[in-house]
Amino acid sequence: MTQDELKQAVARSAIAYVEGDIIGVGTGSTANFFIDELAKIKDRFKGTVASSEATAARLRGHGIAVLDLNDVPEIAVYIDGADEINAAGAMIKGGGAALTREKIVASVSKKFVCIADGSKLVDTLGKFPLPVEVLPMACNAVARQLAALGGQPKLRLKAGTNEAFVTDNGGNILDVAGLSITDPVALEAQINQIVGVIAVGLFAARGANVCLLGTPEGVRTLTY
Repeated sequence: MTQDELKQAVARSAIAYVEGDIIGVGTGSTANFFIDELAKIKDRFKGTVASSEATAARLRGHGIAVLDLNDVPEIAVYIDGADEINAAGAMIKGGGAALTREKIVASVSKKFVCIADGSKLVDTLGKFPLPVEVLPMACNAVARQLAALGGQPKLRLKAGTNEAFVTDNGGNILDVAGLSITDPVALEAQINQIVGVIAVGLFAARGANVCLLGTPEGVRTLTY
């Protein structure tokens, strides 16, 4: 099976976890497959909260209502992909640059269902560079502190340019390579304390409750 076929398989499986009136929806290629599946049952819920402008546009394109989180009392389930996930349900996210809004939506959701292809399951987080969203004026200051933690921070650029990538929030992203993250909860807290950091792409303090992994043998379900 191709990687896209594995993503489609977990997206279809995630529909079984859809509950409540409001669905939190993540960002990225796997989440896009989920949105396409969600459109088939859009009459079963009232609306969604999107974790990025791109996700909101795709949802609206399917005729699915997108609500402001400030107008939503609670979210029953949040469904999103991951760049890496470990056996404890801690994740690295942010390859799609939506980490801050993803973290906000996840924080107010009763259940977090991660959907990913099997290659994303790792023993130790960190092979995928850790995204950290920062205020533009603080990029160099934050980069020095991330380097002091043993990482190799690199400013994310717009594709094909030498200009800094700008998030939906007006932030920049430092992708930190070279980390072996043995205590994700502690590192998440440590990086969050660096002045100038908007959010770090470690989802450990609030990790996944369920992970659906696409494998050639079928969808594997992990619960935490």
